[in-house]
Amino acid sequence: MAATQRADAIADEAARAGGQALDVSAALAGDVRVDPAAAVAAARDYLDRNGVHGAVTVVDGDSLTVTTTITEPTSFLGLIGIQTMTVEGSGTADLISDQDVGAEP
Repeated sequence: MAATQRADAIADEAARAGGQALDVSAALAGDVRVDPAAAVAAARDYLDRNGVHGAVTVVDGDSLTVTTTITEPTSFLGLIGIQTMTVEGSGTADLISDQDVGAEP
């Protein structure tokens, strides 16, 4: 259970990191939006810094999805021969665009 929560938490944080990757040149021109390539790179960098394997994808140009895979040692399952458990997690962030700024929730 704790491993799954960790996998989800890391995926969520990686997605958030990617969601903050603004297109700097567009922002300087007053157009606030996330650069999808920079978002993917930022999310992958977050995964790398945490030593977690995962996949990062942009869905429909407005959503960043991160899936993680981690392997953790077991405690009690080791008694029956299961030494590690591999779990997956996922996280998603909406990528802001100039159309989202000032829009009603």
